Amino acid sequence: MAASNGSNGHEHPGENSGFDFGGASELGKLTQPPTFANVQEERKYLLEKLAAALRIFAHLGFDHHVAGHLTVRDPENPHHFWVNPFGLAFRLITVSDLILVDQTGKVIGGGKEGRRIVNLAGFQIHSAIHKARPDVQAICHSHSMYGKAFSALGKELAITTQDSCAFHNDIALLANFGGVVIKGSEGSVIAETLQSKKAIILQNHGILTVGTTIDSAVAWFILLEAQCQVQLLADAAGKTVEIDEPQAVFTAKEVGSERAGFFAASPYFQVIEALQGHEYKK
Repeated sequence: MAASNGSNGHEHPGENSGFDFGGASELGKLTQPPTFANVQEERKYLLEKLAAALRIFAHLGFDHHVAGHLTVRDPENPHHFWVNPFGLAFRLITVSDLILVDQTGKVIGGGKEGRRIVNLAGFQIHSAIHKARPDVQAICHSHSMYGKAFSALGKELAITTQDSCAFHNDIALLANFGGVVIKGSEGSVIAETLQSKKAIILQNHGILTVGTTIDSAVAWFILLEAQCQVQLLADAAGKTVEIDEPQAVFTAKEVGSERAGFFAASPYFQVIEALQGHEYKK
């Protein structure tokens, strides 16, 4: 059980003294995607981001045999989304491997011969969320180690660190396990439980995050996976202390916005490009 530390008497600075994520400053320009002259340019950008995101997951050890799927909504037809093909290693993914799936689960574009296969469970989950959440551009789900371990406890995430404040009142818990998600009804349950939040813990399954950009969806997954590890370690060590409500609310505004998430993901994209070059863009 976590205990509140009560009021600490800290005074918050004024409204305009936080990170200028939304302004016209240099920092503000780094916290949102570029603009595009046409939909073809935007699609190219999104597919390169998706391929890089999959390689980031592999680099961080989030991939697990054939499980896991990351999707991004097509910029031209919002009812279709791009996803990694079933069974292809995350660390090998390139843009030309990605497949386009329609609202029925049919592969209608992209991919390579013999590899245009969609993961049924991934389709059921992602299609339900994309349908229920038109604000969501991207969804991340994999069977990461600490997300799986924490999900087995069937409990909510405690707000015990600065990073965890990004999920303050913004993470759901699906407190049952319905087996491998091969039915649309189970995907709908996940979407309904997620509601308007950025993340969900799927009991006995793992974690899932969404974002209005693929960058923020990636950042939320990385942060949540790390916080699951932190909570497992802290709970094993003793009684944890939760951040008091006013400080959690204040900190959530600074670290939990979509633009903060976009910016938080940028070092991971920088590193994967520095390590692997432009190979993933092929």
